[in-house]
Amino acid sequence: MSDLSVPPVIMGGVPLPESPGDARTLIGRQSELDELVSLLGVRTPDGSGSGVPPSRALLLAGDAGVGKTRLLTELRDVAFTEGWQVVAGHCLDFGDSALPYLPFSEVMGRLTTDFPEVIESITGERPVLRALQPGRRTMQGAEQDASAVVGRVDLFDAVLALFESMAKVAPLLLVIEDVHWADTSTRDLLSFLFSRPCEGRVAIIASYRSDDLHRRHPLRRATAEWSRIPGIARMQLDPLPPRAVRSLVKQLHPQPLRESAVAGIVARAEGNALFVEELVGAAWMSRGVPDDLAELLLVRLDRLSETAQQVVRTASVSGRRVSHGLLSEVAGVDDGELDSALREAVELNVLVPTSNDYYRFRHALLAEAVYDDLLPGERVRMHAAYVDALASGRANGTAAELARHARVARNLPIAVDASIRAGDEAMAVGGPDEAADHYQTALELLSEPAARSEVPVDIGLLGSRAAHALIASGRAMRAISVLRELLDGLADDWPVEQRGRLLIAMANAVMVDENRLDPLEFTNAAFDLIPDEPTPLRALLLSVHARAHAFHDNVEQAREYGAEALTLAETQDLPRIATDVLTTLASLGAKDPEDVRSGLEEAVRRSTEAGVHNAELRSRYLLGRWYQDRAKFGPAAESFAMSAQRAVEIGQPWAPFGFDSRLLQAQIATITGDFDEALRLADVSGQAPPAVAETLLAGIVITVKAARGDQSVLALAPQVRPHWHKEGLIPITIGPALIELYSQVGDIDEVLAEHDRVVEAMTVMWREFFHARVRLGAVTIGALAGAASTLGTAERDRIAEQAGRVLEGARRTLALQAEEATHWGPEGMAWAARLSAEHLRFRWLAGVDSPEEPALIDAWRNALSRFVDYGHTWEIARSQARLAAVLQATGDQAEARALADQARETARRLGAEPLLAELRGVGGATARRGPQSGSSQTLTARESEILKLVAEGRSNGEIGKQLFISTKTVSVHVSNILAKLGASGRTEAAAIARRTGLV
Repeated sequence: MSDLSVPPVIMGGVPLPESPGDARTLIGRQSELDELVSLLGVRTPDGSGSGVPPSRALLLAGDAGVGKTRLLTELRDVAFTEGWQVVAGHCLDFGDSALPYLPFSEVMGRLTTDFPEVIESITGERPVLRALQPGRRTMQGAEQDASAVVGRVDLFDAVLALFESMAKVAPLLLVIEDVHWADTSTRDLLSFLFSRPCEGRVAIIASYRSDDLHRRHPLRRATAEWSRIPGIARMQLDPLPPRAVRSLVKQLHPQPLRESAVAGIVARAEGNALFVEELVGAAWMSRGVPDDLAELLLVRLDRLSETAQQVVRTASVSGRRVSHGLLSEVAGVDDGELDSALREAVELNVLVPTSNDYYRFRHALLAEAVYDDLLPGERVRMHAAYVDALASGRANGTAAELARHARVARNLPIAVDASIRAGDEAMAVGGPDEAADHYQTALELLSEPAARSEVPVDIGLLGSRAAHALIASGRAMRAISVLRELLDGLADDWPVEQRGRLLIAMANAVMVDENRLDPLEFTNAAFDLIPDEPTPLRALLLSVHARAHAFHDNVEQAREYGAEALTLAETQDLPRIATDVLTTLASLGAKDPEDVRSGLEEAVRRSTEAGVHNAELRSRYLLGRWYQDRAKFGPAAESFAMSAQRAVEIGQPWAPFGFDSRLLQAQIATITGDFDEALRLADVSGQAPPAVAETLLAGIVITVKAARGDQSVLALAPQVRPHWHKEGLIPITIGPALIELYSQVGDIDEVLAEHDRVVEAMTVMWREFFHARVRLGAVTIGALAGAASTLGTAERDRIAEQAGRVLEGARRTLALQAEEATHWGPEGMAWAARLSAEHLRFRWLAGVDSPEEPALIDAWRNALSRFVDYGHTWEIARSQARLAAVLQATGDQAEARALADQARETARRLGAEPLLAELRGVGGATARRGPQSGSSQTLTARESEILKLVAEGRSNGEIGKQLFISTKTVSVHVSNILAKLGASGRTEAAAIARRTGLV
């Protein structure tokens, strides 16, 4: 037996410290802690604070791992702070060999160590207490102490007197943990203490696992009796809510996790803090139960009879829950034995009966652990029994259930057929993720040629359905991979129409994913296979072929094939194809742009009326883009919002066009200055988005946080960069935001490195001179300009060379677009103007080929005007700030002040601290500072700024550019500084400043 003299513990093997404190923040239990403190009177000993007398004792119940010990640890800390003594005792699971009064022996050991004189005095008066001292309870100690049998009444009275004596030293909080393992004597002593009021401030809290209290558990009757005693309170600790679980995951895993991983932990842990810790700490997040946790969960099964264990194992094969009818068919026991086994499992809190004649496992992880513990042969036999019951109709079930059981039971024909039916059912109720999994399962089962011969299936149709479901769930890249594998694996003699259908599906997938594949390559190949006959498949091919031409801006060909597809779709009564073709035709360019808008509106109306969801999402998205390209953000956001909402309603929130609409709605919110709305739209808490979608939305968050100067989002960079090659919008959205963040901390090398990373990624995905390179160049050169005046001569020359390289790449992009006669909307023209203005500003601040001041002012006026036309709130404010700085430096104080005030108002509304910092000193808003300590001279705030730059060796011209004031003004300030310091020159002034602490 272990030494019982060790200090008592409250939290998982961590001894009670001499002073309170815990490294982790309490999550999700503050209200329960406040209630405990109030009920026990820890802060209001007379109850005057709440108007209710405090309880003498409290029973704290909760499932294993739900957080009872963590809550008690926090209660202990509060009690320490309020001047209480806290002692704890634990009941241990010794089975039938429990040591009587074990937790009280633990308490005696701690008190003897901490208060030897008090304990010596009280044991002298009441020798019976010595029987509880840990040293007397070992075999050797028992031999040394041959005292008579201890009387229970005397012992109980002595324990009460002990606590009353301790309360005279300081208020006493007694914690008894795990009372579900308490021996009879311990329960009787607790009953005595609960029923006898103490003289002095003594509070008792007893915790136990409510899920361990089966119907015949002795503590069940005891707690019922204790609850009727006046002054005894009860608290049931419920599972943590999902929001608290998410916070706990973040605390346990400070590095960012994908939302799908977090959502998986939240779902599986079911609010149990111990489960959360185990799942976060496990090497795998989505499958299997960590070994240590599985062992802990499976202990509960050891208490069941063999028949009950067999029934529970059979139930686990069904998953989290199983119907009584199905279980009776597969359990392999008669009805009487089944009822007895189920009653036993329910009483021991393994299974819980629910409505509709079902049983479910008390914890989902328990079901997983039991299933994982099955032997391979046992698992196959049990699944086969389920297949027989479901396929024969003796028990009700879904196609998904039958497919799962048949797959594990290796019943190929039933598994394939049920998987396809399960996929169809999932798509019908808006479950593309589940449908894609079922279809892929069927394809996996048919991967061998022998299997395809044994189970005749239209591979073309199945592959197309799988691709459609994958695209609808936001996994277009996966769809392309699946289709490519199918096309490569088909035998030469396979039906040509099935191959043609796969080619059509491939072309469709290529057009909604970031890749370098050509959809026309696949539609042209399909034309060689599909007969030129008026069939639905031919109409589908013509429709997708028209889209492929529109994808390449082949307007005339798109119209030609679209018209043919529309005619065939209407004659064949194919409304879905007809509606999709109308959307394609409406999106094509026209002499009058209003014709495009009206055509898209008509496509929205027809697709909505016909219930063609894909066409509706696409037409609403394209209509939103039409408005967005013309900087009409109100109607654009409205169209995007409706498309995103409809995608959610049909169960396809991550489908192309639906998710794209949500993303662009968030982007518009960043443009119009509604940062909080942008963050709301980008929040994926509780959702399970595909990696690319989650990363794109993370780009919105990083963009907003960068504008607000929140450097914490730099921690996301390692998580998002691995996805850059999957979608071009990721680097061109996140890259500029990271450049902003690096520039705010003056890390010029990272600014340039980030620019180059974006160019490298985009060159691979799109081409070297991509449209967004103009914006990227403007942001990069702007960041370099912000640091130019603080650099030494050699460093400025190096940065100037790098700025020229960045400028050249952006200008090459502009020239290429002009050659291709590409239409640039308000956004493109704004960034082109900004590029020129930032480059002039860089030259001006760096003193490298400085531009004429009128040219600099004109460039910034143009940039500001362009951003006003575009409607970009944040960039308008930044352009105002930089134009104001130039105007102030060139002597136009009135306009500079007006522009700076406007920019400052916007920055404050947006919470844009970096812009507010840039505006300090612009427009007459210089912060005032008092005189520096250590100096008898008083310098103004401006003189202190200039003195610091003088000490750094800056010339008057360099200082003027950095502070946005004229060189003449700097000269006047320098003369005043020399006079105040009594210095003969700049060098002596710098020396005085350093000596007196002015710099």
